[in-house]
Amino acid sequence: MAWLPRLFEGPEICARISETGAAATGLAVGTPVAAGAGDQGAGAVGMGIVGPGSVSATIGTSGVVFASTDRPAMDPLGRLHTFCHAAPGLWHVMGVTNGAGLSLRWFRDTFAPGADYDQLTAEAAKAPPGSDGLLWAPYLFGERTPHLDPQARAAFVGITASHTRAHCVRAVMEGVAFSLRDTFSLFSDLKIPVARIRLGGGGARSPLWQQIQADVYGHSVELLAADEGGAFGAALLAGVAIGAWPSVEAACAASVHVARQIEPKHAAAMDQAYQSFRRLYPALREIGRT
Repeated sequence: MAWLPRLFEGPEICARISETGAAATGLAVGTPVAAGAGDQGAGAVGMGIVGPGSVSATIGTSGVVFASTDRPAMDPLGRLHTFCHAAPGLWHVMGVTNGAGLSLRWFRDTFAPGADYDQLTAEAAKAPPGSDGLLWAPYLFGERTPHLDPQARAAFVGITASHTRAHCVRAVMEGVAFSLRDTFSLFSDLKIPVARIRLGGGGARSPLWQQIQADVYGHSVELLAADEGGAFGAALLAGVAIGAWPSVEAACAASVHVARQIEPKHAAAMDQAYQSFRRLYPALREIGRT
C-alpha cells in the first residue's frame, strides 16, 4: 500500500493548482482540484444516477447500462462490473456492449458511405418494429456483457429478398438495444432494482433509438435537459468539493432535470424479437468454433 497514492472520494479536494499548473492552464494559483471520477462514474452523476433504482442506458461507441446501488452487487460469473461510485457511500454496477453506436457507424461506413445518420434513421423509422424478422448481433469486437467472449462475432440473421436498407438500419438499432437489455436481465437476476431509466450518449439524440429503447426495455425512459454527461458530472463533483452543495445527491437534485419521458409503444413485439435475439449468440458461437 505504501507504493500507492492516497485515495480520495470524488467530491473531495485532492490538490490545488501550483504555479507551474497555473502557467500551463491559465487557472489561478491555489484553485482547488476535486478528485472527480472515471468516465462512467462522472457521467452517472451528470445524469443523476446516485441512488438505488436509478439506472442509465448510454449509447456511445460502446453501450453501458449503469445502476447505482447501496451495496456492492457482485455477479459471481463476472458478467457485470462492480465499482465504488463517485458519490461517497454508494456503489455502482454496469454491463457493457462493445459495439453499440459503433455498429451503426460500421454499417454506414460499409454500406452507405456519404449518408448521414439522420438520413439513415429516417429510413429506418419506416420499417416496422422487429424489422420483419431481421436480427443483428452487434458483436463486432467480441462481447463483454453477458458473454465475456472476445471471439464472439457479429451477424445479420434472417435476411430475405423483401428486406431493404431501412430494415437493416432498424435491425442494427434494435440489436444494440437488445444487447443492452441483456444487462437489465442480469440486474433482475441479482435483485438490482430498476425504478427509472435515463438515456444518454449519442443514441439518446435519436428519436427512433429513444423509442426503440423504451420498447425493448418495456419501461418508460427519461431524457434530461442537460446532456453534457461526464463533464456535467465532474462539475457537480467540483461544486460539492467547494461547498456549493452539501452532497452529491443534493447537487443532482438541484441540477439534473428531466425534460421528457417516453413510454413504450411496441413492447410486446420487441419482447418477442428479443427472445429470438437471445438464441443468436449460442448459434453463432457453435458455427464459429466448429
